[in-house]
Amino acid sequence: MYVGKPLFAQVMDFLPWKTFHRIVARHGGDYRVRTLPCAEHFRILAFAQLTYRESLRDIEACLSAQSAKLYHIGIRSAVSRSTLADANEGRDWRIYAEFAHRLIAQARTLYASEDMGLDLTNTVYALDSTTIDLCLSVFPWAHFRTTKAAVKMHTLLDLRGSIPSFIHVSDGKMHDVRALDLLIPEPGAIYVMDRAYVDFVRLHRLHLAGAFFVTRAKSNLDAHRIYSAKTDRSIGIVCDQTIALDGFYTQRDYPVPLRRIRFKDPESGKTLVFLTNNFTLPAATICSLYKSRWQVELFFKWIKQHLRIQRFYGTSENG
Repeated sequence: MYVGKPLFAQVMDFLPWKTFHRIVARHGGDYRVRTLPCAEHFRILAFAQLTYRESLRDIEACLSAQSAKLYHIGIRSAVSRSTLADANEGRDWRIYAEFAHRLIAQARTLYASEDMGLDLTNTVYALDSTTIDLCLSVFPWAHFRTTKAAVKMHTLLDLRGSIPSFIHVSDGKMHDVRALDLLIPEPGAIYVMDRAYVDFVRLHRLHLAGAFFVTRAKSNLDAHRIYSAKTDRSIGIVCDQTIALDGFYTQRDYPVPLRRIRFKDPESGKTLVFLTNNFTLPAATICSLYKSRWQVELFFKWIKQHLRIQRFYGTSENG
């Protein structure tokens, strides 16, 4: 008796499978593959995450226990853990990365009109990274320290909806500022970053592309004041200045003026100095933009607390 589609199959129906198959064909993902095509591989890994499977052996045991129902959820037959391990190690990761970007673009349209509370029409991104510690003997390719392995997840988070628009996984040695080389600047967008991303060559590249940035100044910043605007000290804005860099290399790398805002938090009493190339927004809005950067930290916390991943399904760099 037919009782309807399983819940997992109904969830999978929302995905754009025609787009997925075009991506697979573009990268030759199913070339000479007989037992586990890319679409089935994706369904199995999605099933493993949604049902909190902890290892390839756990996935194999779970699918084997429900072998009569696999066809109805889009899986032709139960697969062995060795087949899954080979697929994780040899299947082109760009297939799933490109498909993930397609799903992200689809999700971002749902939050395009969300109000951030800052009266802004610009797209606002928060850029940061988080380090995931690994075992050196199991992940020898993830270089970090002599006795420790790790990977970094560099994330560009769209603050409307808290949806990551860009994710790059690297070894632990990659410096945060190098993530700026991987981005394609979006004209008119605002990129909010901490002091680790202060590199005037890369920041000037964002400026030339028509994008804006908000970051914190380092304590050894060598610059002089050109102009000071009126400020309201009652809300914590100590000064709002237009500055020019004085260092030989910094002046060469960023030859145009910058805006420097000094803010004293009325609650904690801590003083923060912000740098930006946006001269039109109020100083209080610039400070609020940097405060909203904390959402990317909450995103990393959510991933580590809610995604039930105790072990990676693949230990190779590709997996």
